[in-house]
Amino acid sequence: MDTVLCGANAQSMRWYFNEDDFGILPEEVKRELKVICVSYCSDVGGAITLSYDQDHKLHIQTIDPIDEIGAELKVRQIQEKNAELFEQLEAFSRAFRA
Repeated sequence: MDTVLCGANAQSMRWYFNEDDFGILPEEVKRELKVICVSYCSDVGGAITLSYDQDHKLHIQTIDPIDEIGAELKVRQIQEKNAELFEQLEAFSRAFRA
C-alpha cells in the first residue's frame, strides 16, 4: 500500500503534506514539495500526489488534469528537474521508514 507524502488539488485549492509520517523533513524540503504540487495544479489543473510504494520508490500520480498532454509533459519536467531531490527523498524513506 502506498504512503502519500504530499499533494495538491486545483479544484479545492488545497495543499496536503503528510506531517504524521514525514514531519521531520526540513522546512525547505516541505516548501519545495509545495511549490512542485501547487505549480502543477496551477499549470494543468486536476490533482497531484507524491507517494511511496513498498520499495520506497517515489511516484507521481495525477487525477483529472484539464490538459492531458500538458500534464504528462509537466510530470516529466518535474521528474527531470527534481531528480536529485526525489533520490534524496527515497533514501530518506529507506533510512527512516524501513
